[in-house]
Amino acid sequence: MVSVTSAILFSRAAESFIALLGSIGDDQWESPALGVWNVRSLAGHTARAILTVENYLNQDEPGEVTIASATDYYTAVYAQVTDPPAVAARGVEAGIWLGDNPVDQVFQALERTTSLIDEQPGNRIVSIGGMGILLSEYLRTRVFELTVHTVDLSKATGVPHTVPDAAIEDALALAASIAASRGNAVDVLFALTGRSPLPEGFSVV
Repeated sequence: MVSVTSAILFSRAAESFIALLGSIGDDQWESPALGVWNVRSLAGHTARAILTVENYLNQDEPGEVTIASATDYYTAVYAQVTDPPAVAARGVEAGIWLGDNPVDQVFQALERTTSLIDEQPGNRIVSIGGMGILLSEYLRTRVFELTVHTVDLSKATGVPHTVPDAAIEDALALAASIAASRGNAVDVLFALTGRSPLPEGFSVV
């Protein structure tokens, strides 16, 4: 079985996202949300954190692990496989995919995905751009995306988020690890301990 911790955190983070979707008003979907995205497009982008897991698990397994951890995914791979305009466009497309009943659409995707996860061995590797990462580590990146963007949606809509504390803690730990890997450990440490603010425009992704 895949790491229980990452699988459970993934499911709980996804469920909190779905719960928030169900509270978004009909008149809010076209409202501005994040960057070029409106609420629908941001929700679609967030849903892709579920859809990509399903997609990768339906592909052939690569031969070996070449991305050692969730931290390495963001520090060594993310920029290589991420094209901002393409990401923005896929968010819009996924927003359209949500249709008239986003909750049901995402819930069904989550059911399919969790069933696939449950079938995997603990050493299951998934392929990202021809590179391999353990499913348990990839799920941590999905928890990160679900957590951050559920809070984004909460702020954009005014709907209180219900992200589990454990998911937030894991996302925060991953963000700190990414910052440390990029040489920004002291900046983050000093910001968290009230000694100095983070540099303007600072981000780990």
